[in-house]
Amino acid sequence: MAVFDAASYDQHEMVAFHEDRQSGLRAIIALHNCQLGPAVGGLRMYPYTDDSAALDDVLRLSRGMTYKSALAGLPMGGGKAVIIGDPRRDKTPALMRAMGAFIDTFGGRFITAEDSGTTVADMREIARRTAYVSGTDEQGGGDPSPYTAHGVYCGILAALRQCRGSDRLDGVSVALQGAGAVGRHLAKRLLDAGAKVFVADVNRENLDRAVALGAEAVSPASILSLEVDVLAPCAMGAVLDEQTVEVVRAGIVAGSANNQLATPAQARRLFERGILYVPDFVLNAGGIIAVHYQRSAAQGQQDGCVEQRSLEHIERIAGVLSDIFARAQAQQCDTHSIAEAMAEEKFRPTSAAPSRRAS
Repeated sequence: MAVFDAASYDQHEMVAFHEDRQSGLRAIIALHNCQLGPAVGGLRMYPYTDDSAALDDVLRLSRGMTYKSALAGLPMGGGKAVIIGDPRRDKTPALMRAMGAFIDTFGGRFITAEDSGTTVADMREIARRTAYVSGTDEQGGGDPSPYTAHGVYCGILAALRQCRGSDRLDGVSVALQGAGAVGRHLAKRLLDAGAKVFVADVNRENLDRAVALGAEAVSPASILSLEVDVLAPCAMGAVLDEQTVEVVRAGIVAGSANNQLATPAQARRLFERGILYVPDFVLNAGGIIAVHYQRSAAQGQQDGCVEQRSLEHIERIAGVLSDIFARAQAQQCDTHSIAEAMAEEKFRPTSAAPSRRAS
């Protein structure tokens, strides 16, 4: 693998590879930018098709974390960790402890938390080898998914106000792609507020849980092209590429998945088609905001109710989005470009070279 020539490499400060043969661990940690503070990002475990796919994912995700933390107003940089393997088959306590030892070699420059394919219990195993992990408390909000879902919900309301002048969800239709931890929490919030929710998930158990809440199941092949008010991608990234961006029939795209756009060109195409794209790295910041407050409380740096402080901060996402929408409208530009420029104002020195972006 040629890291510097990788399509998703973007002035990353460090990319480290690690193998522990005794536990079977094969992992990558990428630090994108630490200008605002230590790099923080979740630990994903996924059965990547090859090492290059894992590298591409960790590079894209770590970059997204930099932009996410900057626009969320957090004293954090962007990083990410990935483990190459099937979490249902390959995960063991020993493997997680080995991952903790790997994280510890960064000496605090990288702090991790739960992500796709990992759990609160995994974070507790990691914590046996390093202090640089958050979300280890089963009873104290270790799972970031409800907070992420709350932020997405607030962002959908902001998008509805922008497009329709009202954030009432009565009669609003939402196509939810992915009903995992975040998607399920989001579906419940939407349904409770009166929205009509269509859901697709390749995992039958996830789908059944969402249907039990009141959502209507549809096929994964049709979810992107449903004629609805809001399309909410809440599964894996790059769901909107050169082909799929043309089949979207929703007026708003707003979901929790990271890196929903295969390239920035899809943001421009959505803008040309009159579809409001809500930048994912702004919308899905609820989880990392909660991680920040949980970690601050654990270190004695935060007084008061952690949950209340987290929710209050998460609800500011709507205000950030309103600013992005207004700037995009004034400049007749896509929201993704505006959001990235606003983030870069916060973490890139004015003399720094511009970010390398795929077209």
